[in-house]
Amino acid sequence: MTAASYADDVNDFPTAARADYVFGCMKANGETRQALDQCSCSVDVVASLLPYDRYVTAETVLSMAQVPGTLGGQFRSSEQATAALNELRRAQAEAEVRCF
Repeated sequence: MTAASYADDVNDFPTAARADYVFGCMKANGETRQALDQCSCSVDVVASLLPYDRYVTAETVLSMAQVPGTLGGQFRSSEQATAALNELRRAQAEAEVRCF
C-alpha cells in the first residue's frame, strides 16, 4: 500500500461531512476560534479511528432513535445499533481527550 492510498483510506470522510461535524461541534461548544480549532481536531481524530461508513451508520442510528414508536425503538434497542453508537462514542471520547 502506498502512502497516498493509506492516506485516502484513513481520511475517507468527505469534506461536507467534516464541515457538518465541525458546525455541530461549534454550536455545542461556543462559536469561537478556539472551538473551531478544537472541533476541527475532533473530527480528524474521529475520522482516524472510525471509517466513514461506520460513522454514517452511527449517525443514522442516532437520528432514527429519536423517531417515536416501534420504528425508533428498533434503533434504540438493537444490538447492532448499540454497537455502532458505542464505537462512535469511544471515538468521540478519544477526540475529547486529545482536542479539548
